[in-house]
Amino acid sequence: MKLIIAEKPSVARDIARVLNVRKKEEGYLRGSDYLVSWALGHLVTLKEPDELDEKYKKWRMEDLPILPEEIPTKVIPKTRSQFAVLKKLMASPEVDSLICATDAGREGELIFRLIYQEAKCRKPVERLWISSMTDEAIREGFGALRPASDYDGLYKSARCRSQADWLVGMNASRAFTLRYNVLLSVGRVQTPTLAILVRRRREIESFVPTEYYTVTADFGDYQGVWFDEKNPDEKTNARLPDQAAAQAVVKRAKGKKARVQSVSREEKREPAPQLYDLTSLQRDANRLLGFTADKTLRIAQSLYEKWKALTYPRTDSRYLPLDMLPRARQTLMNLPDEYQPLVKGIPWTAEGKLPFSKRVFDNAKVSDHHALLPTPQTAPLDKLPPDEKALFDLVAKRAIAAFYPAYVYDQVKIVTRTEEDAFRTLGRVEKDAGWKQVVRAQEEAGKKKPGEAERPVPDVREGDAREVLKAASKRDQTRPPLPHTDASLLYSMENAGRDLQDEALREQMKGSGLGTPATRAAIIERLIQVGYAQRRGKTLNATDKGVQLIDIAPEEISSPETTGQWELALSEIAENKHTPERFDEGIRRLAAFLVTYAQTTDNEGSFPPEEKKRGKGARKKAAAQLLPDARCPLCGKPVQISDKAYGCSDWRQGCRFTLWKDCLARGGGPVLNDRLVGMLLRDGSVRGSTGTVRLEDGHIRFFPNDPAGKVVSFPIVYEKKGSGN
Repeated sequence: MKLIIAEKPSVARDIARVLNVRKKEEGYLRGSDYLVSWALGHLVTLKEPDELDEKYKKWRMEDLPILPEEIPTKVIPKTRSQFAVLKKLMASPEVDSLICATDAGREGELIFRLIYQEAKCRKPVERLWISSMTDEAIREGFGALRPASDYDGLYKSARCRSQADWLVGMNASRAFTLRYNVLLSVGRVQTPTLAILVRRRREIESFVPTEYYTVTADFGDYQGVWFDEKNPDEKTNARLPDQAAAQAVVKRAKGKKARVQSVSREEKREPAPQLYDLTSLQRDANRLLGFTADKTLRIAQSLYEKWKALTYPRTDSRYLPLDMLPRARQTLMNLPDEYQPLVKGIPWTAEGKLPFSKRVFDNAKVSDHHALLPTPQTAPLDKLPPDEKALFDLVAKRAIAAFYPAYVYDQVKIVTRTEEDAFRTLGRVEKDAGWKQVVRAQEEAGKKKPGEAERPVPDVREGDAREVLKAASKRDQTRPPLPHTDASLLYSMENAGRDLQDEALREQMKGSGLGTPATRAAIIERLIQVGYAQRRGKTLNATDKGVQLIDIAPEEISSPETTGQWELALSEIAENKHTPERFDEGIRRLAAFLVTYAQTTDNEGSFPPEEKKRGKGARKKAAAQLLPDARCPLCGKPVQISDKAYGCSDWRQGCRFTLWKDCLARGGGPVLNDRLVGMLLRDGSVRGSTGTVRLEDGHIRFFPNDPAGKVVSFPIVYEKKGSGN
């Protein structure tokens, strides 16, 4: 009798059904040849420091660093009953061997191995490794079971990752919390991810907009933008420094004869996009559908487990092995009817085979799992919830588009001259829609407005005569970097190290990054949970607390370079190219260094005090923090800061001045912070990269720089706290 252990009950039930294991028992299913049971995610975890030694219950700097030779494990109390079921089954005389059927990845391997070791089982184990949950894939997987020892490297990598996060997190979080007297969560991956958000926030805050003008001439069937022929930089040569210069161009050009001076055409080819891995799917789902990274992962997991519509989603590969060419064909042919007209548009060979492309099929670039695909089983589109259907649509159309020819177009540049000035027109002429015809509707739905390079241009020839029918100037200004979104942050996490000056190290870190495709969404959500980041609409922004943490954290823990190197080492451990001992030694050195740094740094930081627990859930209010050099505009008393607002410190005597931190953000304006409010109360007005904030007529108002933007207004005096519009 073989005991099969899956990661979740739903997966266990699917496996049992395929193997005809029907009889229900307490915590497992019984058949003639198999017992099928399950974990509930992690059943076993690493012990907490106070479970190693009572003295660690109280956080004290003198007890750090905590560096046990081996970190023991424990059964998680709330799932102890299911662990007891598995332990009993493992020890049963009727069970002669086990099959590990947890998720085919690093965490799935760790879940099974910790259960196996905690139960002190010694029976032989085989590994089920599948990339989809269709009946056919499960049967094929059981026909190709491999010895568990083939995955020893993957387990060692998973155990090293788990212990590294424990050693760094437990030591650094305690050390920095004790040093700054405020609860601080410091992590091997989350802290450098936070550093990316902080860097972008500072780039935006320090950005000083530069005003400039552009002039557009209307030639009837097309328009041109004035440019300085002596300036070769196309990014800046259309900018005039002031309104007078712009009006001079308008005056010279209006009503004048013009001639097409030159027409240049350059053929461009954009190859079909590669298949999705999880991170690229999360980026596109954020950009096109507005899904967070975490939501995309949850929906993809549902399409994999519940609907059997997608292959294993937690993949980091964008390629297929060569032997999957027939299955890829079957997958496309079995897509729902609404996709079949697009499938027919693939340039099939004369023998009815898929066209071969190294951008799709490459054995050397397939990791533990191949790229994300629909399964060969036809998806029940009529039953899928809207979000699942939308995400499936992304994957299905990408699978089709990957086999289409390149998108081909002519990049056209027209220069039209009056007597004194030159005007540039950029556009494109499509020659072959190629793969664009598959995804065009998706892409257009995700755009706010077409870019200049996508505007069609007329068929004009050099020497053609034109007349400037109209000419107009427009005031504009340089723009700050955009705040991060899930999509852009995922890209930065995936490509950590790409900006390194050390070329050898930059090359070494290719393919590694912050976290893994399976963990990046959780890291982003963790930053929000601990108050280091906040999400507004699609954007992600570092909070004041997050900025302060990065200010006091050493580069060794905040640098994406360091964590990228650890992730590279973990990947090499999984491939048996790097020893766990060497990795562990480096992590222990880092943990000890972080403790020493916290103990000895002279960086005082500026964290506001937090409420602390007292007794059974009771809370003791921290002393109110005052905003330096800020005075209430109503009564002149100091201004104090709370978690959600700025208010008069004399509120007990009846002063009702209140500024909610998110009052402008509710209408699309900026979130108020200490620096902005301090300047606002001193000067009455603050101009920033996106607009101007003013205090006037008992209101705070935001005037965006964009003329099409909406003015946001909010009252600062309340009859009752929390009221208002």
